Amino acid sequence: MPCASRNRCSDSGNSTAISCPFAITVCCVSLIPLDDILLLNSVQVNYHSLASRCLAGRLAEMSLRSIVAPLLKWFAENARDLPWRRTRDPYAIWVSEIMLQQTQVKTVIPYWERWIKKLPDITALADAKEETVFKLWEGLGYYSRVRNMQKAARLIRDLHKGRFPSGSQDILELPGVGRYTCGAVCSIAYNQPEPIVDGNVIRVISRVAGIDEPIKSKPVMDRVWSYANDLVKHAIARQKPGQRNASAFNQSMMELGAMVCTPRNPICSECPLKGRCEARKKNKIDYIPTLVKRAAVMKRRYIGFIIIWNGKVFVQRRLSGGVNAGFWEFPNWQVDANVDPADFAKGNLSLNQVHLELLIVINHSITRYRNRLEMFILRVSRKPCLGRLHGEWVPMAKIDKLPLTGAHRKATKYLQD
Repeated sequence: MPCASRNRCSDSGNSTAISCPFAITVCCVSLIPLDDILLLNSVQVNYHSLASRCLAGRLAEMSLRSIVAPLLKWFAENARDLPWRRTRDPYAIWVSEIMLQQTQVKTVIPYWERWIKKLPDITALADAKEETVFKLWEGLGYYSRVRNMQKAARLIRDLHKGRFPSGSQDILELPGVGRYTCGAVCSIAYNQPEPIVDGNVIRVISRVAGIDEPIKSKPVMDRVWSYANDLVKHAIARQKPGQRNASAFNQSMMELGAMVCTPRNPICSECPLKGRCEARKKNKIDYIPTLVKRAAVMKRRYIGFIIIWNGKVFVQRRLSGGVNAGFWEFPNWQVDANVDPADFAKGNLSLNQVHLELLIVINHSITRYRNRLEMFILRVSRKPCLGRLHGEWVPMAKIDKLPLTGAHRKATKYLQD
């Protein structure tokens, strides 16, 4: 029952413009672009007859099935054995999802295992000392995440009697929880058909659907969320009541993006959706998703001083409200490229003479900033007043017990008394 593509369907004087895929017969449904098929699920259309409505429904269902079924099969055969996949505890899953933000899986695994061993539930996290929590997180970066986690744990303890909420609205009210994390906990822990959209899912959907518009624009992201929602709802609807698994489908999307549909050099030959991938058909794999041009990179130079006196080292705690608040570090400053470290130390540490030993140069990136930290050892025979600096003298043997910011922790590994 063909009809003209990009046609206008009307009934009772009402008309709605739609992208119509009916120029293709049912037997060729796998060739219909995902963009067109999923549009049928989000646009209310009055068709000429019951027959055409039934056909539209069959086409949409068959197209969704051609994505959902092979993806679930592929995931069942290829899913990685990750420790947080062996549990349905919402707390443990929530911890993993927060840790995985901006961080690779291989890095997160030992952190997650140490965390769960030390803080196995909401109450343990809520009642823990701040320094204990920071120490467990040390090295993961983006430290506002861990502060929000403890705030959320205390809120759950006080408002939900220590039980992680199951409703999406309650979860969204937790500090540091957005739409993605909420969807992850709801679907993976509680098997609710809530969509998940992270970088991996964005890549899979944009390539399969052939979306070559700037992916981070709000209209495009709204479409991606809508597609993800349609897919997970369909995955649930097509399974038997006892086998409905939103968790498996959402994880299959993320797994495919992480292992096969990668940002560079995707393994298209192993992709279960290669026959449906519009980007592959149009030879645009390397150009989709389309990213907005990044802001120019800025280089910043820092100099830091590990001041050693009488077997102790001077450390400062970062103020609350700022970046890395609550973590400890050695005195350091952002300086211009032409600043001499020895002259700077004399002027800012109230010292008449200094002898500096370059310990290590650490290069690290934060968003668009490329930071260079030059860390020096400064040994003094008398306890210095250190000008306006406020901090503590800590025995060298105890420095490992403090939660230090990542770059400064790295410096201590090269430090010898």
